[in-house]
Amino acid sequence: MITRRIILAGFAVAASGLTSHASAAETPYTQEAFAAAQKAGKQILVAVHADWCPVCKQQVPILDRMSKDAKFKHFTFLRVDFDGQKPIVREFGVRQQSTLIVFRGEKEVGRSTGETKPEAIEQLLAKGL
Repeated sequence: MITRRIILAGFAVAASGLTSHASAAETPYTQEAFAAAQKAGKQILVAVHADWCPVCKQQVPILDRMSKDAKFKHFTFLRVDFDGQKPIVREFGVRQQSTLIVFRGEKEVGRSTGETKPEAIEQLLAKGL
């Protein structure tokens, strides 16, 4: 017999599949991960993201595709929560969500805000190569 509890559990499972999609472009930012990548001289993309931001939502699949591209395989993709990590947002001097910052080791080499054209984001990432 199907109970209300089983139906609600099914809806919860289905909804979680729709909203949570893990991707390399969504690796949460930590100071430790950022510092380790910088120390190792890696290429880093810091994406300042807000879940409610429509531009950020457009950037996610683009960044996910790029994180799987062989050209950018050595990049560390980190996502800063615009609303939940305000000290980090201020530390990077970010004033708006949907900001993408590229580092090569400890040096910032490129930045853009509100960009959703795949070609432009690819050019931004290429600055880190």
